[in-house]
Amino acid sequence: MTEITLPLITLGALGDSINPCAIAVLVFLVTFLISIKKRGGKFLAIAFVYILFIYLTYFFAGLGLLSSVQKLNITYSVYRVAAIVVVLAGLVNIKEYFFSGKGFSLALPESKKPLIKKYIQKASIPSAIVLGIMVSLFELPCTGGIYLAVIGLLAEKATWTEGILYLLYYNLIFVFPLIIIVLLSFFSLSSETINSWRKKNKRGMRLVMGITMILLGILMWMS
Repeated sequence: MTEITLPLITLGALGDSINPCAIAVLVFLVTFLISIKKRGGKFLAIAFVYILFIYLTYFFAGLGLLSSVQKLNITYSVYRVAAIVVVLAGLVNIKEYFFSGKGFSLALPESKKPLIKKYIQKASIPSAIVLGIMVSLFELPCTGGIYLAVIGLLAEKATWTEGILYLLYYNLIFVFPLIIIVLLSFFSLSSETINSWRKKNKRGMRLVMGITMILLGILMWMS
């Protein structure tokens, strides 16, 4: 069985963290905040509340799944299923690199984008809370493959306390790129520059995510 190590958890979290879904929503939020001149503490407060609630939603969702799997004593089955799911999700992401927008893809549902835009335009602390929770749930199809694999690994190999600590660490790495984007927007780079970079590297991010997923899934299955 694959052993749980900090580098392995870090690799999974980094692969998960560069997902285009969460980054795209954050860039749109930052762009709107700048456009209405909400600078200073208000700018940072709204952006970081959004990130905080992405962190909390992912953490508690992962903790709930981990607890359920361990209590039901189905850790090995979930471990195997997670290995298959993460490989399939990885293949879909790699497909996006070569054939972007064609066929099935892992992305935010188009039907939910007007609702997300509505809360972005409110630009308030309460709306940032709702947005963080909502985006976390909506983007699970986009990002959930690696997270499921890590939870399957933790359920099989980690104690309850170890699982909590690893999930806290995993989700900190997961939101780290979002924190960097906010700080860059606040101190130097314009949101237009960051959004241009996101669009230019979107396919590359998909490729890195896909490769990470496949490697993690194969490692889990072969062990």
